[in-house]
Amino acid sequence: MSATTVKIGKITVKLSNLEKVLYPEVGFTKGQVIEYYLKMSGIIVPHVKNRPLTLKRYPNGVDGMMFYEKRCPPHAPPWIKTVTVTSRREDGKLTYCVIDSPAALVWVANLASLELHTLLFTGAKLYQPTWMVFDLDPGPPAEILDCIPIAFKLRDLLAKIGLQCFVKTSGGKGLHMWVPLNTTVTFDQTKGFSNAIARMMEHDDPDHVVSNMKKELRKGKIFIDWSQNDEHKTTASAYTLRARNEPTVSTPVTWDELTAAQKKKNPDKLKFLAGDVIKRVDKVGDLFEPVLKLKQKLPAI
Repeated sequence: MSATTVKIGKITVKLSNLEKVLYPEVGFTKGQVIEYYLKMSGIIVPHVKNRPLTLKRYPNGVDGMMFYEKRCPPHAPPWIKTVTVTSRREDGKLTYCVIDSPAALVWVANLASLELHTLLFTGAKLYQPTWMVFDLDPGPPAEILDCIPIAFKLRDLLAKIGLQCFVKTSGGKGLHMWVPLNTTVTFDQTKGFSNAIARMMEHDDPDHVVSNMKKELRKGKIFIDWSQNDEHKTTASAYTLRARNEPTVSTPVTWDELTAAQKKKNPDKLKFLAGDVIKRVDKVGDLFEPVLKLKQKLPAI
């Protein structure tokens, strides 16, 4: 992909520095980043559509300086939509970019915003989370394989109270658990509920689970991060690239795949690169599609 413009639907998107290497260890270029997002746009856009997006920009690649950009930049083209939300810190309000089309996704990728991090609500229903999330974060020397038994316990605990959940890799060393709600609920409810669940998990298995975010408590344990369930916090989207040594992707997986990786004691079975994911989606479709529409009510606990 070497052109300086590309037409996506009716929109022409200006592109730049396509040959610039953004993942030096493997020579993965900005053009390849854009190509990944364009090929995956039909799958990714529904998961990020109209959600306030924090740009996480790596203009000089994953080894260079990174900066967050919450405010949609003034140079954004007029066809990039925005959503304004209240902010405790930024003069009372913040206007975010939102992705509503493949063209918008490509425009974001052209800014070297490698990762997609959105708030948990959409512009249509401000401050109403559509999902509840748990981030299973292993404290070294624990790794992704150590997250798997915790993920199953969390899945089974949620199932006992009538909630179905879905799992994806973080694109790094952890797992993300997604509980679709898509019903009327508040962040006070999801945050309180997820905190209670994490504390129950810790109480039942204190040798392997911690619910307190203090780093000194995490060594060798799985931190169940429930604090993401907050109106001001963003979460890594399904199928986002991650800014690692290689272009890994936060990839939805099946429970059987977790079991297989655990049996083989092979964390690489849960490592998916950009090219792998394009082929994978062609084969298995979007394992996270139910997250978009499944309606569940948060029970009282």
